[in-house]
Amino acid sequence: MRQINRKWTFLLLIIALVFLQACSDEKQKFELTDSGVILAFGDSLTFGTGANPEQSYPAQLAKLTGRTVINAGVPGEISEKALERLPELLNKHHPQLVILCHGGNDLLRKLNVGELESNLGKMVDLIQQSGAEVLLVSVPKPGLLMQASPVYQRIAEDKDVAIEDGIIAKVEAEIEWKSDPIHPNAIGYKKIAEQLALWIN
Repeated sequence: MRQINRKWTFLLLIIALVFLQACSDEKQKFELTDSGVILAFGDSLTFGTGANPEQSYPAQLAKLTGRTVINAGVPGEISEKALERLPELLNKHHPQLVILCHGGNDLLRKLNVGELESNLGKMVDLIQQSGAEVLLVSVPKPGLLMQASPVYQRIAEDKDVAIEDGIIAKVEAEIEWKSDPIHPNAIGYKKIAEQLALWIN
């Protein structure tokens, strides 16, 4: 009898663990109002360098979600300049959600990582102070392995914001999804848009 009870206890424990894992893997969903604006803020990866404007990830995300998505990407921009540019856009568009995908140029130019982390953290603060929510998109470190820089995970934990930690690295690792060594093509941007759309209700 004891052996049967142990088996049932073990089975229930396994079921509970599977259930908890499934819950932990479920993405946070941003519940936006019907008129809620999404601000896609970043550099060339947001602008859509390597594809036509209608193939950028913000344009494709707008089609997938039926939402207004503002493309606020500036090619070649470093985080210091982005921090200066952000407040005006927040005041102008009053977004409900900001997708923050920035820092790639800092990493490519090997600028001070501490300053990058500080600038990104300040951007998150500005967004939250405006009343908008943040989805932080991590950018990979330059190199063969295409792993996301740990800067983004630290900021997400410190500021308690959602993070999409893998899609840019995944796209960057696929030659067929890129227009050049750095930028996605239309297919790559579609992959990014499809992944980001999973976060949005």
